[in-house]
Amino acid sequence: MVRFIPTPLLLFAMADASAQAAQGASSAAPTTELGGSLWQLFFGLAIVLALLVGSLWILKKLVAPRGENAGLLRVVAGTAVGARERVVIVEVGSTWLVLGVAPGRVSALAEVPRQPTPAQAASPTSVSGEGFPDWLRKLTQKR
Repeated sequence: MVRFIPTPLLLFAMADASAQAAQGASSAAPTTELGGSLWQLFFGLAIVLALLVGSLWILKKLVAPRGENAGLLRVVAGTAVGARERVVIVEVGSTWLVLGVAPGRVSALAEVPRQPTPAQAASPTSVSGEGFPDWLRKLTQKR
């Protein structure tokens, strides 16, 4: 046996339909413009997306470290060694800490003095003090 349970939305639709039926007998049914409702839909979607992007930008600005604390701690590298375990190198001042990170636990594995990263060692500006235009000119002259 199927039982009918009225929901608030169904009751609202039924009340609206009965009101339109009573009004429709006395006047013609109003026509709706499809173009106007589509513009309203896209305008509302654009406002919601703009609010979302704006709130994410504000959140990023509020969470970002500022002042002296911005350069004290920096993650240099990290790699996954398991499903939920990672090994991370963190730079603190002039030392690097090698940390093992697992769910609910962080363990110090080693402490090493700061070393130049491969990107710093390979960059031509750090070796000779030249700028990018000079480096590009030398590269094109070699070919």
